[in-house]
Amino acid sequence: MKVFIIKKKTVMTIILVIILICITLFFMNRRSINTFKQFEPIYKGNEKERKVAFACNVVWGNEYLPDMLSEFKKNNIRITFFIGGDWADKNKELLMRIYEDNHEIGNHGYNHLRHTQISEEKNIEEIIKTEEVINNIIGVKTKLFAPPYGDLNMKVVKIAESLGYKVIMWSIDTIDWNTKDYTKILERVNKKIHNGAIILMHPTESTVKALPIMINDLIRNNFKIVPVSEVIETTN
Repeated sequence: MKVFIIKKKTVMTIILVIILICITLFFMNRRSINTFKQFEPIYKGNEKERKVAFACNVVWGNEYLPDMLSEFKKNNIRITFFIGGDWADKNKELLMRIYEDNHEIGNHGYNHLRHTQISEEKNIEEIIKTEEVINNIIGVKTKLFAPPYGDLNMKVVKIAESLGYKVIMWSIDTIDWNTKDYTKILERVNKKIHNGAIILMHPTESTVKALPIMINDLIRNNFKIVPVSEVIETTN
């Protein structure tokens, strides 16, 4: 029977190698977990809190924005307006009014393009150009990005996140851009309302008609209406 004698130095070397392997595996696993958590759009906020957010995309509808703003101010409500860069360039005073009413301003791309169908360089240009236009008008850097048409894929999300943005979608779509009967908007919201909901809307005539009733219904049911950043702030 042979007896193998292992020197103390050899044992220490083996232990050190094992420790290094464990550390490497730990950080590889941690990196994979973090990657899994990244590159995901946000469709809703914290479902444990009775809050909802209005997300209003703005690239047209100037004639309806003043009435919407008045309704929000009357009820002391702040929402998030996702602003198209080209619209901002042409409507500086209206954007300033939205901002002065203390609403949150998000980024909706410059030319309202389908971001899955344009190059990486064009994606970056659309977001950064809008960011700069908005910043030049109101002095605020946007942090939330809502892709036009809700058109996105992994490429779009990765690019937006690489620029420091959270990508925002929605859990309730009012479809107000294609709805003349405002009661249909109310039905859609009432049917799907939930804690942490992000409610997508646009400046339309039907939205203006639905807003007072929608706001009253939400408040009556103990929902607090907040900007998108607040409804998602405690969401993983």
